[in-house]
Order: sequence, then structure tokens, then C-alpha cells
Amino acid sequence: MERLFNFVYTYRAFFTFLLLELFCTWLIVQNNRYQSAAYFNSSNALFARIHTVSQNIRDYFSLTDINAALAQQNNWLLKKTTQQSQALHFRQATTPTQNDSSRIKQYDFVTARVINNSTKSYKNYITIDRGMDDGLTPGMPVISAGNVVGKVKTVSRHYAVLISLLNIDEQVSCVIRRTGHFGTVQWDGVNPLLISLKYIPRHVLPRTGDSIVTSGYNAIFPAGVYVGKIKDVKLKDEAMFYDISVEVGQDFSKLSYVQIINDRLKKERDSLEVHTTGEIK
Repeated sequence: MERLFNFVYTYRAFFTFLLLELFCTWLIVQNNRYQSAAYFNSSNALFARIHTVSQNIRDYFSLTDINAALAQQNNWLLKKTTQQSQALHFRQATTPTQNDSSRIKQYDFVTARVINNSTKSYKNYITIDRGMDDGLTPGMPVISAGNVVGKVKTVSRHYAVLISLLNIDEQVSCVIRRTGHFGTVQWDGVNPLLISLKYIPRHVLPRTGDSIVTSGYNAIFPAGVYVGKIKDVKLKDEAMFYDISVEVGQDFSKLSYVQIINDRLKKERDSLEVHTTGEIK
């Protein structure tokens, strides 16, 4: 405290001059209309800029909560859209007395946050913060923003590990939306933005830009989930099938939240197929 007093006393002339300058400035602003308007416009602009910067900082640190809220909202919209789509399908295919409410509410969704993700290995996996306590079981399909991500591989009480679409062991039955022809997508382990569409016969005429969606034939993904669009089409001489590259719809390097699809009728379908054929497709 003594040092502070000594400092003020030593520079008393400077502080007196500074106070007089501030007082004179105040008198000028108070007694001159032009200077007063200029001062208040400048001060308002300065405080507005400071407020904008501070708000941007607050928004940045609240992105986690915002993303979580958006993921929950997206989950709700997915559920409603799927139910409406199922309802429309059955209204067109059946009479009102034949309408099956269990079909309309066939799919439910669980939102999860990605806590670990890899894209640089041949066999990539994704860890999420949901597990058995949230109803997850191995084999459940996983999407993000309507795009195929992968499926549940293993689960614990609070966590689950997904096998990513960017895994050379993962195959998904798909269809070219424009032509209706079926094939299988599988990653070749090279470019995380491209996967291969296999088993499209040479009599088909696929085009660059054609949408690739799930077929629904493998009892994992519902039909119509977006996989990507055709990026390149090649056909070797006397080859039975095309070499087709598909640009994936999901950028796995930016994956933050996913939705796990719970098919409430899957057990019934699996049980019937096992009883009939002895295996699940």
C-alpha cells in the first residue's frame, strides 16, 4: 500500500493532467451537439463490438449443449418422419381396417454422442456413449443425419462400439435408386470418402450422380437410407460387373452424433427366417 501511495505521489502531476483532460473532454461532449453525437455513436459501436465478441465466445463454449439439443430434435424428427412414411405406405397398400399400428411404429431411435472414432485404419470402429442400459444390442443399424454410418458391434452397460462403414469387413446391401438394381457396398481401405459398389451387372446403365440407398434386404438397415452418390463408373472388357466408386454421404471425420435404429419387428423376422431356412440373411 505504501508503494502505491508513493507511486501516485511521484506521478501526481501526470494524474492531475489526465483528470483535467478527461474533465475537458466531458465538458466538450456535454456542451456541443456534434461532438456529443459523435461520441455516443462511437461508444455504441465499440460496446456493440465488445458484446458481439463476448457473445461469440459464449456461443462457442455452449456448442456441446447446442449440438446435443439438435441431435435430440433430429432424433424426434426422424421418428416422426419414419412413422408418417410407414403410415402413408400402409394407407396406400391396405384398407383402413387392415392398418397395422405396429408397422407404423416399427422403428425407434436412440441418439448417442461419438466419443472415439477412427478413419485411418483398414478396420475402423466408432465408440459411443450409449449401451445396454439404453436398449442397444449388437447388430443394430446406425445412421447420422440420414446417412449410413455402420452397425453396433459390441455393447457394455453404458457404451457401445460400432463397426464403421469404413471397415473392409463391413458390407451393406444397396440399390441404385434410379434403376432399382441391387448390389453391395464395401470399403476398399483407401479413401475414406469413397466406397465401392459391387455386383452391378453389365446390362445396367449406372450414371455418375445416381443415388445409392440401402435395399432393406439384409435385415439390418431399413430400405431407403442414403449411402452416397456414384462418383465414377468403369467397365472392363468382358467383365461381368461394373467397377463403381460411390462418394459417401457421411463425412466420417466430422462425425459427432449418431442415431441407433431399433427395429421392433426384427426379432419376429429373424425368428421366422431361422425357423424356415435355418439362417438369418
